[in-house]
Amino acid sequence: MTRTERGEPAVPATPGEASAPDAPGGPTPGPRLHAPAPGWAIDADVVVVGSGVAGLTVALRCAAAGASVTVVTKARLDDGSTRWAQGGVAAALGEGDTPEQHEADTLVAGAGLCDQQAVRAMVTEGPGAVHRLIGTGARFDSDADTGEILLTREGGHHRRRIVHAGGDATGAEISRALVDAVRAAGTPGAAGTAPAGGRIETIENALVLDLLTDEAGRAAGVTLHVMGEGRRDGVGAVRARAVVLATGGMGQVFSATTNPPVSTGDGVALALRAGAEVSDLEFVQFHPTVLWLGPEAEGQQPLVSEAVRGEGAYLVDDEGTRFMVGQHELAELAPRDIVAKGIMRRMRERGTDHVYLDARHFGAAMWEQRFPTILAACRAHGIDPVTEPIPVAPAAHHASGGVRTDLRGRTTVAGLYACGEVACTGVHGANRLASNSLLEGLVFAERMAADIATRIAAASTAPGTAPSRTAPAPAPAPREPAPITARAGAPEPGPGRADAPAATPLLAPEARFTVQRVMTAGAGVLRSAESLSRAAEQLDRLHEEAARALEADGKTAEPGVETWEATNLLLVARVLVAAALRRAETRGCHWREDRPDRDDATWGRHLLVTLRPDRTLAVRTTAGTAFPPVHAPETDLGPDRAATQGPPAVAGAPAPSPAPADDVSTNEPTQES
Repeated sequence: MTRTERGEPAVPATPGEASAPDAPGGPTPGPRLHAPAPGWAIDADVVVVGSGVAGLTVALRCAAAGASVTVVTKARLDDGSTRWAQGGVAAALGEGDTPEQHEADTLVAGAGLCDQQAVRAMVTEGPGAVHRLIGTGARFDSDADTGEILLTREGGHHRRRIVHAGGDATGAEISRALVDAVRAAGTPGAAGTAPAGGRIETIENALVLDLLTDEAGRAAGVTLHVMGEGRRDGVGAVRARAVVLATGGMGQVFSATTNPPVSTGDGVALALRAGAEVSDLEFVQFHPTVLWLGPEAEGQQPLVSEAVRGEGAYLVDDEGTRFMVGQHELAELAPRDIVAKGIMRRMRERGTDHVYLDARHFGAAMWEQRFPTILAACRAHGIDPVTEPIPVAPAAHHASGGVRTDLRGRTTVAGLYACGEVACTGVHGANRLASNSLLEGLVFAERMAADIATRIAAASTAPGTAPSRTAPAPAPAPREPAPITARAGAPEPGPGRADAPAATPLLAPEARFTVQRVMTAGAGVLRSAESLSRAAEQLDRLHEEAARALEADGKTAEPGVETWEATNLLLVARVLVAAALRRAETRGCHWREDRPDRDDATWGRHLLVTLRPDRTLAVRTTAGTAFPPVHAPETDLGPDRAATQGPPAVAGAPAPSPAPADDVSTNEPTQES
């Protein structure tokens, strides 16, 4: 029966884009990156890819439950996206504030696409998660006399509910506390074991490549490339019972972003190649107030936190006029998509490429005490906020979508989990509410760790279960991976392996800049069918040229970090543009100039995208705002729907509240596009 026969609104297909099959089965692994075969391997119960708030929280909670954990991070352990966060963590901690009020603000910001169950879980469990973070060692700003945590306000919030540290260095403090705890968990005690619980090993300067799977298609580890530092280098493997993606964002897909250089969408690209679903990737939040460094500036740009507006700064144009007054009841403190659009409209009207944030009335003392990091960044670029307005413009900041998960972090690939910015939990909908990202990372990391711990415990007590793999494993013979890696990533299929996935053609490193410029021009804050179609054509040309060269004579760019990153960026960009072109409406941070209105009747639903083995994209939609259930088969971690009663307890921290019911089996089924 077609959608029209069911009385549902028709969703137009995008030219050149295939629809998903009528009744999709289990995920089918797609092409893998061209890479040397692993030359070494280690084993763990859990491998966590990423060292931000989400990844390190998962690692600590899993270790506290007795699991052996390996953390793989692309740079240094303390160099993830979390440390760049200026604003803080949103939670209903203030007098008179409630989770219900926080939920209401989140749903408004999400523009009708939030999963309400996910939002309720986050705001309800959020205050406890913040207290457990404090128990881990994080020190937030507090009143010198009363000791009470100081709270500030940001865009979209009707109350002061943002906890912060070091004025505007919240992320750095959270990262410090978690990194210290992880390093302590990796320090042997007198008996050669970690101080308590399981052991955490870290592998730094390592780019994850692809997912390892067993013969049943379940996640069984990752391949990775260590960049020539530490005890290992070259391509290796970490084999594990559970794989957690916490790789952060994909801001580097645009020319100007607040994200660090490592944010190249590696986790989303890996998940797509593994057959997982991604969702809501069209909803990229552009932070309204990023320090404008000139029309030629590219790469990571300094952020001017929303907390500056929360403390009373206001936006003006080149004539000094406050243009946000009258556009929204909260003026400069409207949700970020509204402020970004307001800035872009005024820039277009005035023919300028930036506006100004005026906070001269703060005075030197407030700037130095409350916003020392921003003050230093501005002065380093020749701007003194104490005496002059700050030039600002929107830049890519946060991905509201990502790898689709259920409320325990499980993806559509058994044994593969995702949390933090790489994940799409449904919390953010079409636009993230300010300072909800760190909270989402905390809450869903704890939920995920509880699920993993429960499954490992169940598997360990099951009859005939092999002991936990905690000892280092011998390296596999060159180009002959162990059985667990059979479907996961030699550069070419072996003899007789007709069903082996094809390798992904690699792009030359310089293609990264082409992708960024194409995305900025065609899929930035202002989008249209024309700009997106042009971007899709240019991206497809890059992909097809590389694919033809590979298929014609086996040639591809030399495997290496820069080529792998460029290839990941191209895949993520193709998915983002396909989704943005399909969503023919304006909603949240997705602004279509040719479709300026929000269309709930047709587009009150999510887009789900998968990558086929032949490297084409399959796009389908959900029947409504609720996500379908994650149908993962039974895994070696234990029953798929093992019960969990909230995050595991941590010594010295307040007891967590029971997790709310989250029976995702009641969600609506997906419908083909």
